Amino acid sequence: MDAYLRQQFDVLLLTAADRFTERIIQRCGGYHNAQQQLQSDPDGPGSWLSEFVDAVFTDFCLDDAAGACFVLQAAPKHSVSIHCEATVTDILQSLAKDVFAALLLTKVVEALARGERYG
Repeated sequence: MDAYLRQQFDVLLLTAADRFTERIIQRCGGYHNAQQQLQSDPDGPGSWLSEFVDAVFTDFCLDDAAGACFVLQAAPKHSVSIHCEATVTDILQSLAKDVFAALLLTKVVEALARGERYG
C-alpha cells in the first residue's frame, strides 16, 4: 500500500475509533461499562459494532469492491476465514468489514483503557 493511502486509512480508522468510542461511552454509561460490553458482546445493546462499521463504509464511500480492497490492502497479514458462496463484491465487502471491525475494536479498547486510567 502506498504511503499516502496508508495515511488516509489511518485517518479513517482513527476517526471511526474516536466516534465509536464517544458513542459507546455515552450509551453504556462510562468507560468501564463500555469495556465490559465490548468484551462480552461487541454487537450487543449499546455497542452495535457491525451496524457502526456498515455506517462507516457508507459514509466514507467504501461500500463497493474498490472500497473493500482499500481496507483490505491496509491489513494484508490479517487472518480471515471464508466459507460462503456469493459474488466477489459481496465477499470482498464482508471480508473488509470483518477486518475493519477487528481493527476498530482494538483501537477502541485501547482508547477506553487509556480513558479509564487517565480520565
